[in-house]
Amino acid sequence: MKRFPYPILWSLFASLALLSQFVFETRTRAQSLNDFEVVNLQPETTSGRKVSDDLLHKVAEGRGADFVRVVIQPASQAELTVDYAIETTGASDIRKLKNFKGRIATLPVSAAVALAERSDVAYVSLNRDVQPLGHVTRTTGTDQIRTSNGGNNNSNTLDGSGVGIAILDSGIDTDHHSFLNSSNGVRVVYSEDFTNEGRTDDPYGHGTHVAALAAGNGRISNGQYRGIASNANLINLRVLNSQGLGTTGSVLRALDWVATNKSTYNIRVVNMSIGMPAIDSYRNDPICRAVRRLVDSGVVVFAAAGNNGKDEDGDKIYGRIHSPGIEPSAITVGASNTFGTDRRDDDGVTSYSSRGPTRSFTTDEDGVKHFDNLIKPDLVAPGNKLIDAESDNNYLVSNTPSLDAGVSGAENRKMMYLSGSSMATPVAAGAAALVLQANPSLTPNLVKALLMYSAQPLAGFNMFEQGAGQLNVAGAVQLARLVRTDLSQATTLGSPLLTGAAPAPETTVASQTFTWSRGIVLNHTYATGVDLITRYQLSYSLGSLLGSGVITGDGVLIPDPSIFSDGVITGDYILTSYGVITGDGVSFLAISLLFQNLLADGVITGDGVITGDGVITGDGVITGDLVTTAQSAMLNGDSGTMMTAASDDGTDSVEY
Repeated sequence: MKRFPYPILWSLFASLALLSQFVFETRTRAQSLNDFEVVNLQPETTSGRKVSDDLLHKVAEGRGADFVRVVIQPASQAELTVDYAIETTGASDIRKLKNFKGRIATLPVSAAVALAERSDVAYVSLNRDVQPLGHVTRTTGTDQIRTSNGGNNNSNTLDGSGVGIAILDSGIDTDHHSFLNSSNGVRVVYSEDFTNEGRTDDPYGHGTHVAALAAGNGRISNGQYRGIASNANLINLRVLNSQGLGTTGSVLRALDWVATNKSTYNIRVVNMSIGMPAIDSYRNDPICRAVRRLVDSGVVVFAAAGNNGKDEDGDKIYGRIHSPGIEPSAITVGASNTFGTDRRDDDGVTSYSSRGPTRSFTTDEDGVKHFDNLIKPDLVAPGNKLIDAESDNNYLVSNTPSLDAGVSGAENRKMMYLSGSSMATPVAAGAAALVLQANPSLTPNLVKALLMYSAQPLAGFNMFEQGAGQLNVAGAVQLARLVRTDLSQATTLGSPLLTGAAPAPETTVASQTFTWSRGIVLNHTYATGVDLITRYQLSYSLGSLLGSGVITGDGVLIPDPSIFSDGVITGDYILTSYGVITGDGVSFLAISLLFQNLLADGVITGDGVITGDGVITGDGVITGDLVTTAQSAMLNGDSGTMMTAASDDGTDSVEY
C-alpha cells in the first residue's frame, strides 16, 4: 500500500520509542471490572499518578531542566492557587481557557512534575503534537432523503441548512466554489487561526477536503462530489499549520472557542479529523475532557479513529485508536471501503483503519497501568479514495501531484483524492447535521445512538474494527424524524421515544436492502433490543454517558435497570458480524474474559499474552510493546476500483 508522506514528527516518535522501552513492573493478578467501569465520571476526578508518563521519562533521561509546554489541569475549586503556583515556577506564556479549567504554560520539566504533587493540581501532561489522520452521498443513503418529507421536518429540503459544523483542521480555502450557497455567499461563516501563523486558508490541503466532504455544495461536475450536509454552515478553526502539524494547546483553545460561541453560530457538530498518540486515559487527557464538556452542553463531537490498523509488515493490529477518539462521549469513526460502487454488499473495513480496544491508561501509585480498553470505533463510514475539494497550491498535492483528481484545471474548482479515517469522519459529521436538521431537539447521545442503531454491520469484521457497523444516513434520518421533540431531563425511563410505530429496521440503497445493526456500543460491551428506539433510556439525556448505564457483577456486564429499560440486552462477546445484526456473528472474544484478563495484562484464551501497553495483533494474538513510525494520513488505501473523476465544464450546477 503506497503512502503519501508528510513531515515526520521526529521528536514525538523518538519519545514514543523511549516510552515503549520504559515498562513498569507488570502485575499478573486479575483485577475487578469495577476498576475500569465509568459511572457518571466527574471531569475533575483523577486517580493514581497525576503526571503523564512522557514527562516522567524526560526526568528519568536527565532532562529535568528542559523547558517544555505543558497542560495543567487544576483540581476542583483550586484555580486561583494553581495560577499562583504556576507563576512562582517562572513559567512563561501562560494561557487560560474560558470554559475549561486547563492552563497551558512553558516551564522546566522538573517544575511541571513538581506541580503534579500539589493537592490543588488534578493532572499535568505534555502539550503533545497533533496531526491529521489520513460517490459518498448515494452509497450512504443521503441522496434519497434530501427531498423526502415527514415527521418533524417542515422543509422539503434536507441539506443541513442552519446547522453549524466546526471543522478543527488545517484551514479552509473559502474561495473554493464548493463552499458557496445558492446566493453565491460563502457558507464559511467564521474563521480563526490557532497555530500562530496568522492565516486561516489551507496551505496544507487537508482541512478543505474534510470540510467539503461534510458540507460541499456539489456545484462542480454536476453534483458528483456533493458533501453530506451540502448547505450547512462551516466554522473554520485552524489548528494545524502549513505542514499539517499542531499541538494539544491549539486544539484546546479551539474547543474553548466553540464552547463560548456555539450558540452564536448554532454549532451543533464538531469534526476532528486529527489525532495524537493515546497515552493518558480519557479520564486525564485534556482534549478528551474538553470534548466531554462540549458533549454535555449539547454539541455532537466526531473524532477520527486513526490510520494505524496494520503494522510495517501489513499485518492486522489492534489497540491503536488515537486521542481524542478514545473519549467515550465522542463518536469515533473508522474508514470503510466501498470499492467504488454505490451498492453496499461489497463494502468492508479498510485494512489501515485503526482498531480498538483503546489502550490509553492511568498509572497507580504502585506503577501499575490500568488500561481503558473501550470498544472503539463506534461506527465506520466511507473513507477510501474519496474525491472532494482541493485548496489552491496546497502542500499535499504539490508534493504528491497524483492526488489531484484531474476534475478541473481552474483555480477554486480543483478536486483531489484522499483516503483515511480523516475522510470518513466528516462524512459521519455531515450525517449528524442532517439528523439534527430533521430533529433539532436531539441530544448528542441520541444522535450517537440513532447512528449506531441504524448502521449496517459489515460481514466478516468484528466490533473492534467497525463498532456497530457502517453509516446509514437514510436510516438515521428516518428514526430522527420519529423521535419526540418534547423529551427532557424530566422524561421518565421507559416513556415512549417515538411519535409513532418503530419503522422496519432496514434500508434500501442502490437496489440492495440491508438490515440495521439494531444495537449500540456501550464502552466495554454493546446493547441490543427494540427498546433502544421505542422507549426513552435515561442514558440519552444531556450530561449522561451511554456506557454509564452498564454495571458489573461476577465479571458480567449487564444494563443498570435504573438507567435502561428491561428490554435492553447487553452482549457477552465481541462479535464478527455476518452482516445481519450487531448480536449475530462468530464470537471473537468473550467480554467477561477480555476484561478479566486483558485488563490485567494476562493471558487471553491461549491466543497470546499482552504485556505493558502492547497491542493485539491478528485475531486474538497479543504481542508486547510496539511503536511504529509516523503513518501518513493520505493513504492510497486498499486495492479496489478507483473512483472515476468526472470532468468539470467550468459551469456551476446549483441544486438547492
